[in-house]
Amino acid sequence: MGTMIYLDNNATTPVDPEVLDAMMPYFREHFGNASSKQHPIGWKAEDAAERSRKVIAEAIGAQPGEIVFTSGATEANNLAIRGVAFRYRRKGNHIITAAAEHKAVLTVCEVLAKEGFEVSVLDVDTNGRVDPAEVRRNIRHDTILATLMFANNEIGTINDIGAIGNVCREAGVIFHTDATQALGKVPIDVDALKIDIASFSAHKLYGPKGCGALYVRKKEIPVEITPIIVGGGQERGMRAGTLNVPGIVGMAKAVEISLRRMNEEQERIRSLRDLLYDLLSEEVEHMRVNGHPEHRLAGTLNMTFRYVDAAALMSRVRNVAMSSSSACTSGTPGASHVLRAIGLTEEEAKASIRFSIGRFNTEEEIRVAASAIIDAVKKIRAHSPAYLMMESSRDKSIEPSNDH
Repeated sequence: MGTMIYLDNNATTPVDPEVLDAMMPYFREHFGNASSKQHPIGWKAEDAAERSRKVIAEAIGAQPGEIVFTSGATEANNLAIRGVAFRYRRKGNHIITAAAEHKAVLTVCEVLAKEGFEVSVLDVDTNGRVDPAEVRRNIRHDTILATLMFANNEIGTINDIGAIGNVCREAGVIFHTDATQALGKVPIDVDALKIDIASFSAHKLYGPKGCGALYVRKKEIPVEITPIIVGGGQERGMRAGTLNVPGIVGMAKAVEISLRRMNEEQERIRSLRDLLYDLLSEEVEHMRVNGHPEHRLAGTLNMTFRYVDAAALMSRVRNVAMSSSSACTSGTPGASHVLRAIGLTEEEAKASIRFSIGRFNTEEEIRVAASAIIDAVKKIRAHSPAYLMMESSRDKSIEPSNDH
């Protein structure tokens, strides 16, 4: 990347060298199909997949048999939501979600609404959190599923998953959470949090793209899902297709590393995030942080720079990779639906930038990035009629009076 400073780790992360080293043998020496049970080459692949399944299960307090491998979180979300909807349709057809969810959840719910399901989309507060009491108020006799994210990909806000899980468990409603941004960054215990189904992706925690997992509760109160990909019978019939053994091995290694380093790493990342904010706030007025001040991912800093167009800012700061919205919706015109959901105007949302800091960022990079951003903001505002008018009005309001 040359001199590019990468501050878009919520979109994707570089593969950790340890992860790549763990994956490499399964491209060449141990290339077998995990479903080939007639010879040692297949056994080797199957053993690697099962060992990886155990690592991922233990990381979230689950059993290996409760982990289903997928191609990523989008497929996992589809399998969870559609799988539950069609399996339990005779019981009810009502689904609860929230306005700030990832499009991989909202779009599935929109499609289900066209297929005869009823979907309640809850509002979030100004910090992006879902009120568990609001979840309770929206549960009906025919509610079969609540799908509410663990941590938001754009603003980093972490929901009160334990409280939501308790509400759903008490009402007999299946609770699915998209935990893509949370895995490896915050502790997850599916039993303690009363999570029934959870989606994960490897590439958000320094693993490979193209591999994800779905946790599906099998103990105590088991959950059943209707598969959406059929054909080979793999993954106990829940997801057909040849297993991506190198990706699965890489995901397990990425999870293992992230959990081993979690406390120390997240504290370091948080300090870099706070440094970036401090440097910006020293030089730039008229900006605000989007997201919860306390319950927020350590590496996420979403900022609104008034009188600045985010696209113009990114085009000026060529040496810093950052984002104005979710990577999955960056090609879609219009303001971020997450920022609109927390109450920002369209103009404010289009003046917002997400910085997401990760494992390989350094203090020097943060200082260089902050300097470039500050310079760009000042230059853009210098040519903004709205900003100049505001400054002029402020200057007049503080001029000393000539009256005696």
